[in-house]
Amino acid sequence: QVQLAESGGGLVQPGGSLRLSCAASGSIFSMYVMGWYRQAPGKERELVATVIVSGGTNYADSVKGRFTITRDNAKRTVYLQMNSLKPEDTAVYYCYLGQRGKDYWGQGTQVTVSS
Repeated sequence: QVQLAESGGGLVQPGGSLRLSCAASGSIFSMYVMGWYRQAPGKERELVATVIVSGGTNYADSVKGRFTITRDNAKRTVYLQMNSLKPEDTAVYYCYLGQRGKDYWGQGTQVTVSS
């Protein structure tokens, strides 16, 4: 089994920054994808960004140039640096890990962008 522990959400003003972290534990194999998804009220969960073991990344168009995803393989941790936050970034952010055809999710952390 895999466990994902998220931290770093909160309330921030428009234009501000937040950094999310997610540490994975349990049965982690060598090749796995980590990333972040988000779900706003009344909307479906959507991809924010993913990063593979080699460091290759993929971003949603809505966050390109503002968000940066990185990972520390030794710590089995993924980070999401969010800059220039907008009210439309308000959502519950979920950490994701995919390996061997299975998907694992964190419990979610609330990010609210409001003045």
